[in-house]
Amino acid sequence: MREPESTPRELGFRMPAEWEPHKATWLVWPHNPEDWPGKFASIPWLYAEIVRLLAARERVHLIVENAAAEKHVRSMLKRAGADLAKVDFHQWPTDRGWTRDSGPIFVRDGAGKLAITNWQFNGWAKYDDWRLDDQIPGRVAELLAVREWQPAIDLSHIESHRFVLEGGSIDVNGVGSLLTTEECLLSEVQQRNPGISRDQLERALQLYLGIDQVIWMNRGIAGDDTHGHVDDITRFACVDTIITAVEPNTKDPNHEPLAENLARLKAARTPEGKQFTIVELPMPRPVIFRGQRVPASYANFYLANGVALMPTFHDPNDRVALNILAEVFPEREVIGVHSVDLIWGLGALHCMTQQQPAQ
Repeated sequence: MREPESTPRELGFRMPAEWEPHKATWLVWPHNPEDWPGKFASIPWLYAEIVRLLAARERVHLIVENAAAEKHVRSMLKRAGADLAKVDFHQWPTDRGWTRDSGPIFVRDGAGKLAITNWQFNGWAKYDDWRLDDQIPGRVAELLAVREWQPAIDLSHIESHRFVLEGGSIDVNGVGSLLTTEECLLSEVQQRNPGISRDQLERALQLYLGIDQVIWMNRGIAGDDTHGHVDDITRFACVDTIITAVEPNTKDPNHEPLAENLARLKAARTPEGKQFTIVELPMPRPVIFRGQRVPASYANFYLANGVALMPTFHDPNDRVALNILAEVFPEREVIGVHSVDLIWGLGALHCMTQQQPAQ
């Protein structure tokens, strides 16, 4: 990896935790019907409801395709009751709407100064249409007039290229610990950064996100086409508390990988040598559409100012999971958002959002 003269870590920057105060949330308005084949008609209205909920608590930056799209979206948001005074529109063409993975990953220094780490997005090493989405972090950095770093890898046998990383593949506690999965960042089949070692990956996370400790989970859940994103399975709730999905049904393909992840978390220690507090979160029953299992999980919740938005799936465990989050986040209003249609796009509430920390 090519190390620049000054890295975010050297200058005192770190990636804040999601529960820390936000300046805003960034979203991309859905516009590609092929992302939700057969169900797209309901998706814009669901996004309008998400914008309504978020705009009541913080500013929303909404990326739309063009002027015509902005006019249409404004009309929808007005009908949905969203506070348009809290919504800023940006006419930037995009490929799809999963802002967690293609959007900027913000870092902040001790004085509250923001900067952006602009990792390469390559469509989860799976889709060909990703180049417009890859431009989003740079556009945001220019708009906000903040410093931007582009982490790069420089190997003698491989041409130097930008480091590939998606926001959904990591979760942090804001004081140096990070969760991720081996399936996503280390497996050769995922083709994010081929030929890169675990040590090199951890070094990049240390330099650019201010990380001291990487806690490696094994695999993600069935139906996930991102090769095991951690935001579907295991999330920090506070500095020393981790929420993790479990599946007691031994016949379910999620049982084994989630049990192994739980065992790894129980064996993990904080940098001070203490055990983490582990909170187990149930899984909904399998959600299947057109014969395909989709990655339905309550762990794909999003924390905004004063609120936790959690996907629900018309399942008895919806109530159980909502109650667990209410206990873990007693100072937040916990709101369930019906996501059976949304998850057909293979992503949910955390996947569609990206937080901009307060300064």
